[in-house]
Amino acid sequence: MDVRFINPFVKSIQNLFKMMLDMNVTYGKPFVPNSDNQSRPHVSAIIGFSGDASGAVVLAMGKEVAVRIASKFSGIEMDLDHVDFADAVGEIANMIAGGAKSEFVGLDVNISLPSVIIGEHHEVTNSKAHPGVCIPCSTSVGDFHVHVSMKVNKAAMAGATS
Repeated sequence: MDVRFINPFVKSIQNLFKMMLDMNVTYGKPFVPNSDNQSRPHVSAIIGFSGDASGAVVLAMGKEVAVRIASKFSGIEMDLDHVDFADAVGEIANMIAGGAKSEFVGLDVNISLPSVIIGEHHEVTNSKAHPGVCIPCSTSVGDFHVHVSMKVNKAAMAGATS
């Protein structure tokens, strides 16, 4: 995957967590997920891409981290069963995808509504047609991963910058 399309996600994560959650995010080295290093999260929020770029971004985290982040984001104490928990996690993923999308100059990209999966040790896998990168993130409330799998249409790539 082209780094020009990863850096907007890093920037978007940093901006969202600083502005909305008053948290700093530090990053590990991005890596290509495979069966040996695939995380097994408890909570995942998925946003799809279509248009000049297709694929998805997945916000993946353990349940304790998800509860802390969703509670801080919403301003109320939540647990996995709270009626607004999935919406809060989905909105965080939506804001990450939307922030990154705004940096894709010259591309017409649409993002989907978020889907949130809650369940112990599930696995979200990428299509072989959409190369992916995992961005490990750390905050004061715990660690999470952002998986980005995206394929840019070759014709659109000629005019795209970020």
